[in-house]
Amino acid sequence: MGKHKYKKLDHSNSYSLYQLIKYILWIISIILILDAVGIKITVLLAGAAALLVGIGLGLQQTFNDIISGIILLIEGTTKIGDVLEIDGDIVKMQSIGLRTSKGLNRDDITVIIPNSAITTNKVINWSHQSQKTRFRIDVGTSYSSDIDLVIKLLEESAYEHPDTTDKEMIEARLINFGNSSLDFQVLFYSRNVFRIEKVKSDIRRIISRKFIEHNVTIPFPQLDVHYKSDSRVNPVADC
Repeated sequence: MGKHKYKKLDHSNSYSLYQLIKYILWIISIILILDAVGIKITVLLAGAAALLVGIGLGLQQTFNDIISGIILLIEGTTKIGDVLEIDGDIVKMQSIGLRTSKGLNRDDITVIIPNSAITTNKVINWSHQSQKTRFRIDVGTSYSSDIDLVIKLLEESAYEHPDTTDKEMIEARLINFGNSSLDFQVLFYSRNVFRIEKVKSDIRRIISRKFIEHNVTIPFPQLDVHYKSDSRVNPVADC
């Protein structure tokens, strides 16, 4: 497992280094070509200073994205293969470019992300700290349920799924006395961060099956309506 982690880090670092070297070589090549045809880059920049200022104001966001791309490549907080949560969308990073990056969301759709959206906005990197993450599933049962039995069934359901890790740390809790139900929560670890919704769905199916087998009821929301009738009769005026 450790070797796999270091291999991933080496691959990501190599990718960032390759991208930086590629962009530097492009800049050097352009300067050499201009110098070969007799155009002095210093004179060109001085003569076009006013134009560059005007263009810079119009392309401020583009320059911001480019600077953000360089920061991403140098800083290394976001790497290829990382799973990010950006504006509520979960994406797995496929490439980091100079202006934009590409990610694949859970619907297998490629998402083009401006680099500034990663460096300036709040972004959750599910892969940054550890290869595993803790998740939770909430469920309610009727007030007549055996609490200890429900906790046992919830922990067994998470334990049975092959994509849960650290089985000894699976924990179910009674978290609240709801309006219509006893509210429970089961917590578990998994490395399948990108497809975790499929894992949760599978565990919910196991929970449903076990509840049916042990006659544990998931109640419908209940609402008591009190109707008060008015027994007073309005007198009818005589004509």
